[in-house]
Amino acid sequence: MLLGLVSCYGGGTTYQPETGDIVFQSLPNPPGLDLVDAIEGATGSPYSHCAMVFEENGQWQVIEAIGPVKVTSLKEYTARGRGGKIWAYRFDQAGRKYVPAALATMRKDLGKPYDPRYRFDDQAIYCSELIWRGWKSATGKGLGNTVTLGSLGWKPYQPVIEAIEGRGNLPLDREMITPRDLAKAPQLTRIFPAE
Repeated sequence: MLLGLVSCYGGGTTYQPETGDIVFQSLPNPPGLDLVDAIEGATGSPYSHCAMVFEENGQWQVIEAIGPVKVTSLKEYTARGRGGKIWAYRFDQAGRKYVPAALATMRKDLGKPYDPRYRFDDQAIYCSELIWRGWKSATGKGLGNTVTLGSLGWKPYQPVIEAIEGRGNLPLDREMITPRDLAKAPQLTRIFPAE
């Protein structure tokens, strides 16, 4: 296994990545990037984005759905987050054997566009859906509990939702997996920063 340290989360703290780790971050939210505020606000979580870590050619990378589904260096991913912060979660021992199959499935989605509507389909993909789909393909089960838009704190973000869906269209029964709910999966434990 490749050893590596990624300095992040301030104070010189280091994260020691392993293939299959899921890393979460708060995306920058400059004025006009209302989707980030809606994700974090509706879920009551700082997690607005996530990706899966893997090693390739001696370098730590992540596969993520941000714009198109793509591969990004872990260093670039970390730097993108607000304050250079990430949170890393690791699969339990029983779950780690499924990581290669999950990654192989996720790679099949490379190049697919981002889905700001948070639908479960294979035409466009959002970040937590990418990981959820990979895990489901590898294990036959989803990762974390799915929720509906209506179960989230969506009301303050109605204008953002309507800008994406069309005025008067609030798909409150739409099932989705949020970064917050992915992080709550019982197969995952937060390993960075220490709780």
